[in-house]
Amino acid sequence: MKFNYRNVLGPIAAYTAIGASSFSFRQQSMALYCTNTIESKEITIQDKYNKLEDKIKEIERLGGIKALLGWDSMVMLKPGSANARNEQQSAISAVIYEKQTSEELGKLLYDLSNSDLNLLSSDYARANVRDALRDYTLTIRKSKEMTMKDAELEGKGYESWLAARKASNYSDFVPTLKEIIDLKKEIAAVSYPELSSYDGNVDIFERGMRTKRLNEIFTAAKLDIVPLIQRITSSKVFKEYEIPEPLKGGPVWEVEKQKALCAEIAEKIGFDFNKGRFDVSVHPFTGGSHPTDIRITTRYSPENWIEGVSGTVHEVGHALYEQGRNSEYDNTPVSRALSMGVHESQSLFWERMIFQSKEFWIWATPILHKHFPHTASCTPDDLYKFVNQVEPGLIRIEADEVTYPLHIILRFEIEQGLFDGSIDINNLSTIWNKKIKESLNIDVPNDAKGVLQDIHWSGGAFGYFPSYSLGAMIAAQLFETAEKEIPDLRAKISNGEFPILREWLRKKIHEKGSLYASPDELLVAATGRPLDPNIYIKYLENKYKNLYNLD
Repeated sequence: MKFNYRNVLGPIAAYTAIGASSFSFRQQSMALYCTNTIESKEITIQDKYNKLEDKIKEIERLGGIKALLGWDSMVMLKPGSANARNEQQSAISAVIYEKQTSEELGKLLYDLSNSDLNLLSSDYARANVRDALRDYTLTIRKSKEMTMKDAELEGKGYESWLAARKASNYSDFVPTLKEIIDLKKEIAAVSYPELSSYDGNVDIFERGMRTKRLNEIFTAAKLDIVPLIQRITSSKVFKEYEIPEPLKGGPVWEVEKQKALCAEIAEKIGFDFNKGRFDVSVHPFTGGSHPTDIRITTRYSPENWIEGVSGTVHEVGHALYEQGRNSEYDNTPVSRALSMGVHESQSLFWERMIFQSKEFWIWATPILHKHFPHTASCTPDDLYKFVNQVEPGLIRIEADEVTYPLHIILRFEIEQGLFDGSIDINNLSTIWNKKIKESLNIDVPNDAKGVLQDIHWSGGAFGYFPSYSLGAMIAAQLFETAEKEIPDLRAKISNGEFPILREWLRKKIHEKGSLYASPDELLVAATGRPLDPNIYIKYLENKYKNLYNLD
């Protein structure tokens, strides 16, 4: 829709036209009303909360517009339009910043935070005050110039990364990446003065999470996962496994047929196409402006057809979280996802716990046969083994679930080094290649398949990567509980009966949003205990022991 300024100016013009002739009458009437009522009208805490809700809803709606600009930049925008889009992003960020830091909003939050919040109608309302205050505090510490520059660099970073990735030349990306890191350090210093700059960035995605705990979690996980990989790659099953001929990549995996297959699976799992879109992008992601406008993307390759399907299921997991948010508190902080780790738990729940289960392929194999008849000889067991191959590789999003944590740990270590100064940004490509060789024993052929493979740093998302492995751990813990609470769950998956599981997640996770103050509190409510990484390790060991006949 073309923007029409008259839609904005119309009400003002109408008021101006009638205002002069009627002002005197209205002024007298208002004065009489105030005389009779102002002394008897007491402003309650609920009144203040209602006013707060109006303000934060307006901010959320503006954020939805900004999100659409971002989605369009990554899916539809032509390269020649990038500069204008960056300016648009910067402009709307400035408008949002003014709303987020207004004196009136600050006063409302001050008054509410110094009131008895138990007088509010619900725990959700109290959580809204808590998170609105957190948002305000973090935002007010940033200058308007920082906010505008951050938004502008987000667009500039994406374009710079995309061009460098296409040329497979990391050095082309270095100047912009340095700008981004410098700005993120500057923002962290003012937003989280009590934390290190890297912890300040991690907290944006995982509230309350610190480098110290992440190091403990990842160090312990690495100690278990590395030997498991060695056992798998030394096994007879690993050495003798051959991909069934019909499942090998090639021209037969036509992209249009892949799209139809992925759309059918997305719809069956529960993605509401009436409230969302499904497109293609360089890097699969989930975006949109509102729970009724959720947009997912994937990418297709005839040579690696399973990437499109797994990417679809992963993004549908994200989308179900967004489409299942609490509508009663629409456009307020409490309806948002609690953390990126929790969000990733939903995508990985569907990708790892469902899509990569034997039961899923009992249901999905006939659908694959329908779209690709050349696979008719393949059984559910063939597909189950195929999607669970362990094969150390270069690309994170193509990694199997056993080697995947090592990709995350590598990025976590590099991010720490970039922020504490122990890694020279100019040498990052070389350092990346060395770490890949040490952890996975693979040589990196070029920057596109190495340091430039991920989109995250181009948008300033430092501290995000740990959320992926935290999400996998949360997903395993949730599935363990779901099996106890949903009778015959695996049989239901085999029959494609997904609604009961989807509703279980909606009630346990989606609708809860940010009701709780931390992921650990949410997990206690959902599963009876805080995050326990051992559940994830146990899940991996049991599954792959059976798949690879390990002793």
